[in-house]
Amino acid sequence: MSVDIECVVVGAGVVGLAVAREMAQAGHEVLLIEAGGAIGMGTSSRNSEVIHAGIYYPPGSLKARLCVEGRHRLYAYCESHGVTTRRLGKLIVAKDPAQVAGLQVLLERGLTNGVDDLRLLDQEQALALEPALACVAALYSPSTGIVDSHALMLALQGDAEAAGANLAFHTPLLGVRIGAGQFLLELGGTAQMKLSCRRLINAAGLQAPALARRMEGLPAQTVPPDYLCKGNYFSLAGRAPFRHLVYPAPEAAGLGIHMTLDLAGQARFGPDIEWVEHEDYRVDPARAETFYPAIRTYWPDLPDHSLQPAYSGIRPKISAPGEPSRDFHISSAAEHQVPGLINLFGIESPGLTSCLAIAERVRQLLDD
Repeated sequence: MSVDIECVVVGAGVVGLAVAREMAQAGHEVLLIEAGGAIGMGTSSRNSEVIHAGIYYPPGSLKARLCVEGRHRLYAYCESHGVTTRRLGKLIVAKDPAQVAGLQVLLERGLTNGVDDLRLLDQEQALALEPALACVAALYSPSTGIVDSHALMLALQGDAEAAGANLAFHTPLLGVRIGAGQFLLELGGTAQMKLSCRRLINAAGLQAPALARRMEGLPAQTVPPDYLCKGNYFSLAGRAPFRHLVYPAPEAAGLGIHMTLDLAGQARFGPDIEWVEHEDYRVDPARAETFYPAIRTYWPDLPDHSLQPAYSGIRPKISAPGEPSRDFHISSAAEHQVPGLINLFGIESPGLTSCLAIAERVRQLLDD
């Protein structure tokens, strides 16, 4: 049966762009559709811009494997495409002796995952790197860094278009009907239309589960429940006395209120954890009151009244409050029995780091 286009990718965040690039460079006809008016308007532009090493994730999980693989590929890609990165390194700090055992667990997990450059530092060694730090020990990850995420997305877009992919902005996907060997798409926007394709990749981020539920013919049990976990960031008025990224011991739903540096060297703190019902990116200045004590566990000299609201992002969670974070959920025909369809659920951190590896896995699943 003939179709209008071979492959449609939904969502022009960093993962959708990487998938469109991967599919186009493999010789597929690709249309990337985006409900917004530009690339990276959701989670991709509202995060810490950190290139993660792959320390935190359960061995054998997709997060662990795709993060480690993705990190190597991302640094190489950015170097070859002129995208700025900085391997600043990261210190995960223990504030008291009770947390040192947790650092040892992270060290062993990271080594199992293939992060082979980790070092456990005692207090003297940690303070030699960051004299303003307060800790009894730290886990040092020299390969953790930061990236210009917008420049990365522009490079991915350029590669995709150079390989023949087309992009359509202001084009929400209103509905999908699964047919025999094809997908019938109802597109909204200024020029509403219907379109058929043979392959469909749902990389819609926060909206991915809701979009999947609108697919007529998709088994409902293959779509996980979704939750919105907001993370607020505050910036520092003035300069921080740190050259590395600084993280506390991780929490259940996130990595704690950590300190990252942007490419200009400006410090920002976050994200915290705020479960919300709807997308709302306003930052309540009053939340700074919980930031000060959290930051002072590793930087006691944080000045009063030095934090100012910066921005917020929302993690696309598929685990409920109080539950352990779930792995990336890459739902293919092996699960839902619909050939040509990939749904990407729960692509939270380390999704940015993993974007190129996720894209390759999607292509492999579709080509098998």
